[in-house]
Parts: sequence; C-alpha cells; structure tokens
Amino acid sequence: MTTITKGAALRIALAARAMEGIDPRGFTLKLAEKIGLPITEDKLAAVTVAEIKVLLTGEETVEPDQDMASIKLAVRYLWGENGDDSDVPKPEPYVEGEIPDSLRVAVASNSGENLDGHFGSAPRFLIYQVGKDATRLVDVRPTLIADEAEDKNVARSELINDCQIVYVQSIGGPAAAKVVRAGVHPVKIPKAGPAREALVSLQAVLDAPPPWLARIMGVEARSLARFAEEAEES
Repeated sequence: MTTITKGAALRIALAARAMEGIDPRGFTLKLAEKIGLPITEDKLAAVTVAEIKVLLTGEETVEPDQDMASIKLAVRYLWGENGDDSDVPKPEPYVEGEIPDSLRVAVASNSGENLDGHFGSAPRFLIYQVGKDATRLVDVRPTLIADEAEDKNVARSELINDCQIVYVQSIGGPAAAKVVRAGVHPVKIPKAGPAREALVSLQAVLDAPPPWLARIMGVEARSLARFAEEAEES
C-alpha cells in the first residue's frame, strides 16, 4: 500500500517551504503521526492551523517559532491551494522614469494585492513604483526559484535588489541584515492589509521624509533642513 499519494507529497513540500527552517521529511513524519497512514489529500484537507501549531511545538500552550502568517499559508497549501496565481494582480505597463522622483517598493504577499507575507516564506513580492502623485504595480516576482538556493534569504534579497524598500508583515534579524546588505530597507507592518494602503502612507511623507527615508531618497530630511535654516539665520 502506498503510504503517501503523489498529490499529498506535493502539498506537504509546499507547506514545509512556506515555513522557515522546516525540514520536509521531519514535517512529513510528524504529519503521519498526527493523521495516520496513508497520507492522502482528503486527510490533509482536514488539518487545521491549531493542529499545525501543536505539531510544531508538541504542546498546546507553547507558541511555535513560526509566525502565524507562515503557518496559515502552510495550511492553505495542505488544503490544496498549491500556488494558484488566479488571485494575483496583473502588473501595469511602466517605462523607466515615467513616474519622476519615485521609489521602487517590494511588498511580501501571500494573497491577492495584500501586504500579508513573511519575508522568508511569502510566495511572491509585489513590486510598485511609488511617486508623490502615482503608484503603479510594475511587476510580480514569485519566490519559488529563490527558495531553491542554498541561502534562500540571500536569494530573496537579490530578487528585489532593484527596490529601495521592502514591506513585510514580519522578518527575522538575520534575514533583515541580508536585505540591508542588498541595499534594501526592510519595513515591518505587523497587521496584514491591502498593499496600497501602506503605500498611501508612504506617499504622504515623500514631501517631508523622515531621516531614514530621506537617506534612501538621497535628499535632506525636512527636520534637518529646518535646523540648517535656523543656523544660517543666527
């Protein structure tokens, strides 16, 4: 008797990949203990987020190291949502320089046009060109190829190294350091929501950028400019 169907094996591989640092073989063995053999698509479709949390920690009262966004994405894969991109927005045409004085911003996304992904597990980055008066989705970059690299966080960083900023729901310290080394500034937005809402907030400060953003834009921060004016007048 086959202990695991081909379809179930694919679902488990995708689920393990969604959670940072999870060994697919070990994850499969724990699932087998939980749901029994043979492992089938029907059994995986009944697995819950709570069950995966217990499976990862061994105790109901202990929180897993994995962030909830990654666990929820893994469960979606176990249910059979195997990377279907039907809900992913389509990029709009863009010619370099078409939006003057703009920034390129990556958004870690698990679903639709949402900012709801962990840097190390999101299945895609949405790439936006953001100016004072316009925001345009210019690319959608799947992370599957990057995750096949020896160091997937370095590969993910290289995937977005033409961006100045990356918005994520969460990111670990070592991964953040690799993003910074790639020349990209990571910004954590813990509450998931529409990507464009976060970008509207960014647009609102482009005229008077805080120091961290001024450095990225290569301009003087408004607060620093005010002190410089006062010094000249004194």
